[in-house]
Amino acid sequence: MATQTKPVLHGYFRSSCSWRVRIAFALKGIEYDQVPVNLIKDGGQQLTEEYTTLNPMQQVPAVEIDGTTLSQSLAVIQYIDETRPGPRLLPADPKKRAQVRMISDVIASGIQPLQNLYVIQKIGTEKVQWAQHFIDRGFKGWWMFFFIVKVIVYSRSIKYYSRCFCVIQLLSPF
Repeated sequence: MATQTKPVLHGYFRSSCSWRVRIAFALKGIEYDQVPVNLIKDGGQQLTEEYTTLNPMQQVPAVEIDGTTLSQSLAVIQYIDETRPGPRLLPADPKKRAQVRMISDVIASGIQPLQNLYVIQKIGTEKVQWAQHFIDRGFKGWWMFFFIVKVIVYSRSIKYYSRCFCVIQLLSPF
């Protein structure tokens, strides 16, 4: 089971992937230490030999937890949900949990990589239009629109937000 040492989050302050992990830690009430990894300074601190040893993908976040290092925000979130007490981050119902993972995968695999700094740097002069095209495409589904609206509305009331799954409310009739 989980040990009681503080996890260490290696992340970048503007990284949406790092923010996913920070939000999960906050919802679970988990204290953690942070090590900043600046993706721009010095050509990108994620490219250093030291960081590459920690995370060979040279991406943020990387989380040192329970004697191992995890990368990829969704894997980290699922791990802390399964090993730490506190409010569940995923629904108990397998179908609803699969729907949450589907929405998460659309963002983490279908939208976010295409606006990733490394990818955008390779595109050239039309990078903003190129990224916007794929981001828009990812958000076209009506269910994604309502999911975002629900998150914005419920995030204004943290007390309420921390007690419910906005996605469950999305997937149930309005």
